[in-house]
Amino acid sequence: LGKQDYKKTRPMLRATRLKAEAKRTALGVKEVALVLAAILVFLLAFYAFFYLNISNEVDLDLDPDEN
Repeated sequence: LGKQDYKKTRPMLRATRLKAEAKRTALGVKEVALVLAAILVFLLAFYAFFYLNISNEVDLDLDPDEN
């Protein structure tokens, strides 16, 4: 709240303060995008781990030299 607010009434000052506080505590688009990107990377790593694990097992099962 700056010097220009001295002419405002109490309800106006309260509304201005609440609006500023809500702006500070609100989740931003950047934070939401970072969380979604982190979840996506985790899921891709999880999928890649199991995909590579299964593909290696299939390759071992198809080995023609094994008796």
